[in-house]
Amino acid sequence: MKRLTAGWILLLLSPAVWAQPQLTVEKIMQDPKTWIGDWPDNPFWSEDGQFLYFWWNPKGQFPSDSLFKVSRNGGTPEKVSPEERRSLPPAFDGWHHGTWVYDADFRRKVFVRDGDLYLYDRRERRLTRLTRTPAREQSPRFTPDGQAIVFVKENNLFQLDLRTGALTQLTDLRRGSKPRERKPDAQDAFLKAQQRALFEVIRKREALREARQKALEQDRNAENPPPTFYYGNKRVEQLQLDPTGRFVTFALTTSPPQDKMTAVMDYVTDSGYARELPARPKVGVPPGSFELYVQDLVRDTTYQIDLHQVPGAYDVPEYLRAQGVEPDSQKTRRFLYAYGPYWSGDGRYAVLEIRARDNKDRWIVRLDPETGRLTVLDRQHDEAWIAGPGISWFGGRSTMGWLPDNRHFYFQSERTGYSHLYVVDVETGQIRQLTEGEFEVFNPFISRDGRYWYFTSSEGSPFERHFYRMPIEGGPRQRLTTLTGRNDVVLSPDEQVMGIRYSYSNRPPEIYLQPLRWGRPAEPQRITHSPTEEWLAYPWRDPEIRFIEASDGARVPARVYEPDSLNGAAVFFVHGAGYLQNVHRWWSSYFREYMFHNLLADRGYLVLDLDYRGSAGYGRDWRTAIYRHMGGRDLQDYVDASRYVQKHYGIPPERVFIYGGSYGGFLTLMALFTEGEHFGGGAALRAVTDWAHYNHPYTSNILNTPETDSIAFVRSSPIYHAEGLEDPLLMCHGLVDTNVQPQDIFRLVQRLIELGKEDWELAVYPVEGHGFREPSSWTDEYRRILKLIEETIGPNRCPR
Repeated sequence: MKRLTAGWILLLLSPAVWAQPQLTVEKIMQDPKTWIGDWPDNPFWSEDGQFLYFWWNPKGQFPSDSLFKVSRNGGTPEKVSPEERRSLPPAFDGWHHGTWVYDADFRRKVFVRDGDLYLYDRRERRLTRLTRTPAREQSPRFTPDGQAIVFVKENNLFQLDLRTGALTQLTDLRRGSKPRERKPDAQDAFLKAQQRALFEVIRKREALREARQKALEQDRNAENPPPTFYYGNKRVEQLQLDPTGRFVTFALTTSPPQDKMTAVMDYVTDSGYARELPARPKVGVPPGSFELYVQDLVRDTTYQIDLHQVPGAYDVPEYLRAQGVEPDSQKTRRFLYAYGPYWSGDGRYAVLEIRARDNKDRWIVRLDPETGRLTVLDRQHDEAWIAGPGISWFGGRSTMGWLPDNRHFYFQSERTGYSHLYVVDVETGQIRQLTEGEFEVFNPFISRDGRYWYFTSSEGSPFERHFYRMPIEGGPRQRLTTLTGRNDVVLSPDEQVMGIRYSYSNRPPEIYLQPLRWGRPAEPQRITHSPTEEWLAYPWRDPEIRFIEASDGARVPARVYEPDSLNGAAVFFVHGAGYLQNVHRWWSSYFREYMFHNLLADRGYLVLDLDYRGSAGYGRDWRTAIYRHMGGRDLQDYVDASRYVQKHYGIPPERVFIYGGSYGGFLTLMALFTEGEHFGGGAALRAVTDWAHYNHPYTSNILNTPETDSIAFVRSSPIYHAEGLEDPLLMCHGLVDTNVQPQDIFRLVQRLIELGKEDWELAVYPVEGHGFREPSSWTDEYRRILKLIEETIGPNRCPR
């Protein structure tokens, strides 16, 4: 064999001469940091706006992501030293974040780090540690005058005076019950009275003790101590003080019953012993409890807010009315909970967001803290369920807050079918819609001078995301980003430069800088170059976006990977989560699947990836089309896609393979169990097989609960339709999946065994959860999928 010279070896290793790699499952499922190249994430600005920071691991050269920075003027990013990283305050990303907040002058920032309070002076670039305690301080806020900080510690409010260092406890909330004063029985009372009557020394000592006690009480009252309130064994949440310092508000909650929790076993552990992993309860679990309280420090009183004042608090959903359930009874008293109050900066107004546990109603109300009276400002009702960008539907707060005038309150609503930005005058109740159209608004915030809105939007195309500016009162919107794809923007503190995390369909995210210029946008400057030369050597496809006409007349978006030479077969991918968008012009979270689809197209397979009904990005009607029937309209979109490839490509149904994970795995099972004539095989990964065994927050929105809507659960759960399986089926599941738990797939396997079904296979992954982590697991899973595709629908498929 001819020996290679050193020069030839260098030439072969040079990145510039990489040959186009042939894709294999082993190659595309290896560690993405070293194969694709780690892309940057979580950009944020320095407090002075001179540097943009981001986490990055170029070419996978470090053990993990490291912090990098680049000047606002551009240039080459540099790795941040550990000393500089540790000295940084939390990321700048606007006025308020859960663990930090700025003062009114935008000069100082208070935040929590490792349970202690820190103060950062932006002008002097000085970091001061305020506390060093074993207790964990939380939720710091400046008082309106900026002279003190109010924070939560051990379920109570404290105030730290920044001038004197004095620490004052503002509330006295105590676990347990108020101690009961022991009353002496008749015998003890007689003996005590007898002693006082007989002995003068006892009378004198008791009189002295009573005088001292009275003096102590007078001293305590002179110090104006906070009222004591006992909250039993409940949890204290949302504890806060209003800007005037008069009203304290807090919620008391309890969790669902512990005996309703589930568990998953982990068999491959470092100790060699199997261990139990605690997990969630199942859908239909009884709720805990929620109570909202106001404590008036002036009147020394604490009272509970009656959330059931709001109209509709006893309403019965349509599906229950059809069963003859009548409203206005204790039985139909709905479980309500609230977030807030959101206080105006001057403390004049307080606003609550009230939610129903069935998620069919959301009320935005004005709270009178003196009386507890609620005035409804907006009610959003949906017989399916409430959701959309900026509108929480898994629990948690929605996007809302105050305009600078302290009178108008903003929120997002789907009242027109798409999530848009609204403001309400809390004094008059008048509502104005600020954005409108067949697009959605994401992450709105107000400029520091209070004159403009900034937000991300899908205006112009549901397949792109751009950053916009709009006058505070609404009106013309100016698009500030120019790159086709997804633009996630972090704005510098002076609002003059955009840090952009940008990606396109066939390119991972990169960091760009772009001056924010009114009128004609400036040219964005690319800062990072992440992909490896080997990965770039392959001509990754830019999938074409098409619309497939559905049987109900809708136009279903699809990403199409069309090979140069068709082999007569098609593969359909079903994304997970249900409410997720995967037809778009940016880098997909399903990047492994994206590469796998390129591999399939290289082998002649036509690949389609649909945003079926229920997907995100297309408004309320698209989202709720699966209400009370998952595996209904969403699955029909794939049935229509099967008809589409037969009509336009001559691909028969028996040569169509369907696969996906999580919700995609569920829909794959429903396809093979209920619409098998339109498909030739499938792979269901980490699939939900029975919705009665999934979690409550997700499932109850769409199917209600098994107790109240058993019909919806039966028609939506694959386990009830397993007798329809006739095509080859691969099932893959991680054994430490605490989300879609292994019990789900084991129950279906037992059902298939009892039905006598033969053409199926289960592969289990002992160290994997819901999202696989190990390249070896990904490789094994997709080798099996590819093998089944080739054997069932491929050109050299085995006869059946």
